[in-house]
Amino acid sequence: MATGHTDPQRRERIIAATLDLIAEEGIARVSHRRIAQRAQVPLGSMTYHFNGMDRLLREAFGRFIDHIVAVFDAHLDGVADQDHAREAVADLVHALSEGSRRDLVLTQELYTLAARSPSYRELTHTWMRHSRVRLEAHFDPDTARQLDALIEGLTLHRALDREPHDRALTLEAVTRITTRGGPAT
Repeated sequence: MATGHTDPQRRERIIAATLDLIAEEGIARVSHRRIAQRAQVPLGSMTYHFNGMDRLLREAFGRFIDHIVAVFDAHLDGVADQDHAREAVADLVHALSEGSRRDLVLTQELYTLAARSPSYRELTHTWMRHSRVRLEAHFDPDTARQLDALIEGLTLHRALDREPHDRALTLEAVTRITTRGGPAT
C-alpha cells in the first residue's frame, strides 16, 4: 500500500469505497476495517482522514448528493418553458428509475439514515432545496414541492415494480400536478 505522500487520492478512494459498500451491503455492514480493505488503504488512514464514522458517512452521502444533483441539473438545464420542463421531469424520472441500482439503493439508505437520525436530515434538506429551486424556475413553490415528491415516488415505484409504467403515464402524472401551477413569480 502506498503512503499518504505518494497516494494523494487516498481520501477519495475511502469515500468511494464507503459508498460502494453501502450500496452493496447496506449501511449496517459498513465498518472502518471493511472500508479500508475495500479502498486498499491502511486502517489508520480511516482516522487520519475522517474524525469517526459519522464524519465519513456525512461526507460520502454529501458526495452522493452532489452526483444526484448533477443528474437533476443535466435534465433541467436549458429548459425554456413549462411544457419542456414537464418533458424534462418525465425524462428524469425514467433516467433515475432505469439507471444505476447503486444510486437507487444509496438514496434509500440515506433516507433511512435521515429518518432515524435527525442530524442527517440536513443532507436531505439540502438536496430537496436544490431540487425545488430548479423546479421553481418553471412552477410555483407549492407545485414544485409536489412535483419533487412525485419525482421521488415515481422513481421508486418504477424501479421496484415488476412491470414499470411507461413514460406516457409519467408525463400524465407530471402534467396533472403542474397544470394548475403557473410560472414562479
